[in-house]
Amino acid sequence: MNTLMSAPVAPLLARLFDEADTACSPALTAVPHAERQRLLASREEYPRLYGELLRDLWLPVSADTGRLLYLLARSCGASSIVEFGTSFGISSIYLAAALRDNGGGRLLTTEFEPEKARRAAGHLREAGLQDLVELRVGDALQTLAEGLPATIDLVLLDGAKVLYPEILDLLQDRLRPGALVVADNADDSPHYLQRMRAVGSGYLSLPFAQDVELSMRLG
Repeated sequence: MNTLMSAPVAPLLARLFDEADTACSPALTAVPHAERQRLLASREEYPRLYGELLRDLWLPVSADTGRLLYLLARSCGASSIVEFGTSFGISSIYLAAALRDNGGGRLLTTEFEPEKARRAAGHLREAGLQDLVELRVGDALQTLAEGLPATIDLVLLDGAKVLYPEILDLLQDRLRPGALVVADNADDSPHYLQRMRAVGSGYLSLPFAQDVELSMRLG
């Protein structure tokens, strides 16, 4: 049986995407576009952006990106996955479903906003995947600073875009050769893209789909 395409996961994901489509943030709507772009690039103000202005928005991966995550995790036989940015748990469900169909493993995921983490935990229980997931609540610069798996097969970066390089720094020594790093909305993290695409970076990296950067750790 394919966990992703059967109950309870398939109907749950359909429902969650519908809920995500109707979510809104009055606080964010009141912020001019130029100010939003400034906040996205601000290393100092990401707590305000994600803890206040974006707290009511789901910020999920697309359904296509979710299927890509499942496909990559299955094809590389992942048993150890780290996710930066749980939000309401949609991407976590795709990743945990892949672990289930790979025969088991561990997804370590972290979420800045406590209410989002609480909701995500409930969705993972509803999906029947909670036994595969460790959900840490707080700033990922702290929650991912210790207690990491010895080896990491796949990473999803989908939290504060300005932190992508720093989060990668925390995880990089644990990435096995051939490990995959998927960065969603990567166009909003130009320093990360410059790093991953640079000659001698230690990665083979390319844009994928709309604004996903897919990278593989070399050697």
